[in-house]
Amino acid sequence: MRFGRRLTISVAMVLGLLVLSGQPAQAAYYNTYSDIAGTPDTSCCTGVQGFAAGATYLYSIKNHTDHDDVSVIYRVHKTTGDRVLMANGTSGGSTNTWLGHANDMTIVDIDGQHHMFVVTMNTSGAQLVRLRYDGTTYYHAGSYQVRLNGAVSTPSGISRVSVTSTTITFMFKSGRTVYNAGLPLRASSGTVNLTKAFDLQVEGALVNGATVPDLGTFANQGFFYDAPKKVLYYPLTKDNRSIVLVYRNVSPTTTGTAPAATDLSFRITSSAYSTKFEIEGVGISDGKLYFNTNRANPDGAYDGVHVFNGYVAA
Repeated sequence: MRFGRRLTISVAMVLGLLVLSGQPAQAAYYNTYSDIAGTPDTSCCTGVQGFAAGATYLYSIKNHTDHDDVSVIYRVHKTTGDRVLMANGTSGGSTNTWLGHANDMTIVDIDGQHHMFVVTMNTSGAQLVRLRYDGTTYYHAGSYQVRLNGAVSTPSGISRVSVTSTTITFMFKSGRTVYNAGLPLRASSGTVNLTKAFDLQVEGALVNGATVPDLGTFANQGFFYDAPKKVLYYPLTKDNRSIVLVYRNVSPTTTGTAPAATDLSFRITSSAYSTKFEIEGVGISDGKLYFNTNRANPDGAYDGVHVFNGYVAA
C-alpha cells in the first residue's frame, strides 16, 4: 500500500511538471496608458520633440514645427500633473532660439546642478546644446559640435550612460545606429566625436509575440538607455500607431546588431487620436515608462505626457 501510494504521488508530480514545462512563457505586452498632463500648443510652438523623465518632473520640448527656429519647454509633475511653461533665464520670456529640432534630450547633474543635453539636428552651428535649469527656469550653458569621422553628424537621439568626476559618457542614436561619445564634465564648448557601437534590429522584431509587417516604414524617434539595467527603449511611430522596442544586455561595448527582446514590447494603436499618435521620447523614472506624444484627431491637437499602465522595469 505504501509503495503504491508513493508511486502514485511520484507519477502525479512528474505529470504536473511535464504539463508546466510544456506551457510557453507569456510575453509581457503593454498597450494601455494614462494621461498625466496635456502640453498645449503655444503661439509659436506646436511640434512635440525631446523628452526626459527626472526623479520628480517630466520635461517635454515643443518647437516651431517645420522651422526649428524657436522652442519652449514644459515641466510636468509626474504624480500630480501640475504643468509649468519654463522660463528662459538667459534672455527672458519662455521661448529660446538655441535648440533647433530638439529631437531628444537627457538629464545630467553636474556639481549638484541639473542640466539638459539636447540634440538639435542642425547641419551647422551646434548639434548639441546644454541647458542648466533651476526649478522652472533654464539657462543656456553650452554648445558643442558633433562629428563622425571628421564630418558633421546630426544624431536624433541622446541618452546619458555615466558620469565621473571628469567625464560624461553618452549614447547617441542616428536612425537605427547607436554611437558612443564622451564630453569633459564641465566643458561649455568643444567637439563631441562619435564612435559607432551597434545597430538596432527593427525588421522581424516581435510585438506581442508577432511581427509587424510594415515596421520598417515607421519613423525613428528618440530613445532611452537605462544604464544600471543595460536596457534600451526605442520608440517608432507611424500615423496613429506607436511601438516601443526593447533591447536587453546592451552597453557601450556592444557591437554588431542588437536583437529586440522577444518577451517584452509596447504598442499603442489609438482610435481616439486617429490622425496622429506619435511617441516622441521615452524615459524611466522609479521603474515606470513615461513618454510624450504628438496626438491629434480631426478635432485638433491633444499633445501630452503619459505613462504606460502596469509596467515596472525589473
